[in-house]
Amino acid sequence: MPKPLTYVLYSISVLLLAISTLLCVYLPVVELPKLEGPYSVGTRTFHFTDAGRDEIFTLNLDDKRELMVQIWYPSVKQQGKKRASIFPEDRNLFQKYAHAYASKLKLSEFVLDYWKYFKSNSYENAGILHPSKPYPLIILSHGEGTGRILHISQAENLASHGYIVAAIDHTYSTTATAFPDGRVTGYERNSGAGDEELLTNAKKTGKVWNADIDFVIDQFERMNAGDESSFLKGALDMNNIGIMGHSFGGATAFHEVQFNPKVKAGVNMDGTLYDLSLPEGKIKPFMFLRAEDFNTWTTKYKQGSIHDAKLNKMISSELKVMNQVVKSGGEVMYIQGTSHYNFTDLQLYSKLIRLTGMTGSIDGYRGAKIVNEYVLNFFNKQLKGTGGELLYDSNTAYPEVKLMKSSDLSK
Repeated sequence: MPKPLTYVLYSISVLLLAISTLLCVYLPVVELPKLEGPYSVGTRTFHFTDAGRDEIFTLNLDDKRELMVQIWYPSVKQQGKKRASIFPEDRNLFQKYAHAYASKLKLSEFVLDYWKYFKSNSYENAGILHPSKPYPLIILSHGEGTGRILHISQAENLASHGYIVAAIDHTYSTTATAFPDGRVTGYERNSGAGDEELLTNAKKTGKVWNADIDFVIDQFERMNAGDESSFLKGALDMNNIGIMGHSFGGATAFHEVQFNPKVKAGVNMDGTLYDLSLPEGKIKPFMFLRAEDFNTWTTKYKQGSIHDAKLNKMISSELKVMNQVVKSGGEVMYIQGTSHYNFTDLQLYSKLIRLTGMTGSIDGYRGAKIVNEYVLNFFNKQLKGTGGELLYDSNTAYPEVKLMKSSDLSK
């Protein structure tokens, strides 16, 4: 072989090897954090239709509100069984998901093709491990325009510690949601240019999401009290219901906790409140987990360096609500190195995502570990009457977490 051709082939081989190495590092097949609780985890998905509620996001007046709800639960051991995929295994459905998420991330669809290999730590349709005491129920609500798929590691972690977690896809507010008949719905954005109209639309959407949560809780009450054929009969502790959510789902969680008597406690993961209403009487247990820029804005507000009157008012109003939560025994904290999507599994998908600003400088697995530990600690305290030690003071194991006092939230 001529030497010049040999050099060219060597160069191409080295280049391809370098590209392969970079792809493995920056676009890896994701491994969700390993389960740390004592239980194996099973998962099942339910399709619910609320026949008593019209769908407001479609033009068909006959449409009723449909929801896909995935649950995770302590399961019997599944030796040698196949782990559940994160994205739909059906090729057509997967391509619709890939197209939707690629559009959201402003990428070419083929770049996300490797997502089809992502596996969870749970086993699809595994048998439930029936306990001597029923499991508390946690409702999980995603952010506006994302979906339950980005919160699987959080759900699995709680389930491995003895909770049943139900994640709702709020239809037409997700990147993509697949229904059993093959339909895939996307995101239907509310129109509105002015700030007041945006706030009105947010409250309108929030009412739909709160109604979704109320309806789902009712469905699980029925299954828990059902006959012997019910998968969840007697497995749920309906006196100990919690809710957690990210972004808009976190704001929805705050309202749900305070105004639904069935819900006992909740967590807001970096969600700006769109409804600042507070109930009469005592505020129920709640925890705000915020990204690092929350502290930046709070500091600027306290220093009087924010000159936008509307922004000032918004920050002031939200801090007053948080202050009331802290005074009532709740928690407000932020995590250094985090940005908005460090409260989802997206931080695990690729190190390149931090270049977009969607995630912060913190390592994705470290971010997931911190969020999971604090959420578990909070729900253990509020729903099981154990733990809570992470909520009382700074912890040397998690120096990134900064607890905020009442004085930190007022001018």
